[in-house]
Amino acid sequence: MGHREDLLEGAKRCLLEKGFARTTARDIVKESGTNLASIGYHYGSKDTLLAEAYISIVEGVSDGFDGADGPRGAAGSEPGSPERFHEVWESVIATMRAPGSPWHLSMEIVAMGDKLPGVRAHLAKAQREGARGIIPMLMGGREEDVSEGDVDTLGKFYMTLMMGLIAQWTFDPETATDAAELTAGLRKIIAATEGKVPGPKGDR
Repeated sequence: MGHREDLLEGAKRCLLEKGFARTTARDIVKESGTNLASIGYHYGSKDTLLAEAYISIVEGVSDGFDGADGPRGAAGSEPGSPERFHEVWESVIATMRAPGSPWHLSMEIVAMGDKLPGVRAHLAKAQREGARGIIPMLMGGREEDVSEGDVDTLGKFYMTLMMGLIAQWTFDPETATDAAELTAGLRKIIAATEGKVPGPKGDR
């Protein structure tokens, strides 16, 4: 590996051990066996490097529930169905249950607010792509075919669920929502609206 890859791997290890706020540039250099100048040369700043490292961590975790045919165990369920909804979120939640789950890093970004401007700005762009990527898992189809309108509606809806689950599983795993409860809630909403959900102006 070159310095760029070494820095990324070192930053990932630092993040998992110390989090965003406590990780310094010198920590990354020590962990990666590189030098301070390499951070600026390859990534521009420590914040950008940490953001890239976090994205890489999340992508690695996502591999646990995003296979070639969609989420593991969901290949036989109908896209857009409650069954697919349950299977996808069950797989996602399994990564939150796992020992050493890295999802707590997302909560650190939220809690730190403007103290991590470089990280937040970089990840805001990546979050939109995350919203685009989660839609095919639940609804079928290809990521490259997802429209901007669907990203702004379905994608943001699913990402809101994701962040809520991360917050719950980080704060209190004992009472956090599981996939069965989430799906039961979805079924009640469907039944209550009878498929008629108000639009932006209250149209049905």
